[in-house]
Amino acid sequence: MTVRLAVPNKGRLSENSVHILKQAGLEIEDADDRRLFAQVKKRDFAVMFVRANDIVSFVAKGAVDVGITGKDLVLEAGLDVKTLYDLHFGHCRLSVAAPESSGIEKVADIRDGSVVATSFPNAARRFFEKEGKKVEITTISGAAEVTPHIGVADVIVDLVSSGSTLKVNHLKEVAIIAKSNAVVITNEKAYKEHGEQIDELVSAIESVENAANKKYLMADVPTKSLDAVRKHFPGIAGPTIMNIMGREDVVAVHVVIDKDKVYDAIHRLKRLGATGILIVPIDRMVP
Repeated sequence: MTVRLAVPNKGRLSENSVHILKQAGLEIEDADDRRLFAQVKKRDFAVMFVRANDIVSFVAKGAVDVGITGKDLVLEAGLDVKTLYDLHFGHCRLSVAAPESSGIEKVADIRDGSVVATSFPNAARRFFEKEGKKVEITTISGAAEVTPHIGVADVIVDLVSSGSTLKVNHLKEVAIIAKSNAVVITNEKAYKEHGEQIDELVSAIESVENAANKKYLMADVPTKSLDAVRKHFPGIAGPTIMNIMGREDVVAVHVVIDKDKVYDAIHRLKRLGATGILIVPIDRMVP
């Protein structure tokens, strides 16, 4: 049976979701056209492009079987969905922020009766209730950072990434409600019916992310330097050592290394007398 997969229809979250699905091996037809539906070549998957805010509801109600959306939206919706995997993109945090001139340094400084403007009313309400604060929640659709300056709110609850938008608007972060990133979600019924296909999809996505910060290194190394190679290049299960036909003084070494260690690795290998050093990208890596 075809598994229905929902991804955001616009924005960076959409771009990253489509990109990682393609890297995982799903050939999405007409993905760049942002049609409502798109088929996946040679796979029993159909992709639906919808608003990120609606994906949690669609998954919870069974309209789709799997979705990629933000953890903050899952928190806000409070619906019965199952988080299968935390993706390594879409990082941000849902925070409480107040004007720099307000004198508010922490949640305890927020007076009862204060107005809180947010696009996340449910998450904000639960947070302030837990903190024992009696505040008035005003739901807005966007641009929360301007509301304190026009007298609409005293503080805001909004998504923060770098914090630059807060600084520009003379706001300061006083509390973090939750940290967020993109997640893969499903519902219990869909997982019971399509568990094998869904697990394969998650495994494929995970293999792409495992490979994202890795490189495959190959080099011809003098046999006298093998002890140093084993010490400095442990790899996943140790470096692969292969004989070179007609050579007893040199072997071929293959190993997976972290991307940020490539520069030092090349210079270390050269000092060990290595030649023919190649660095190759990795599309997917399954431990």
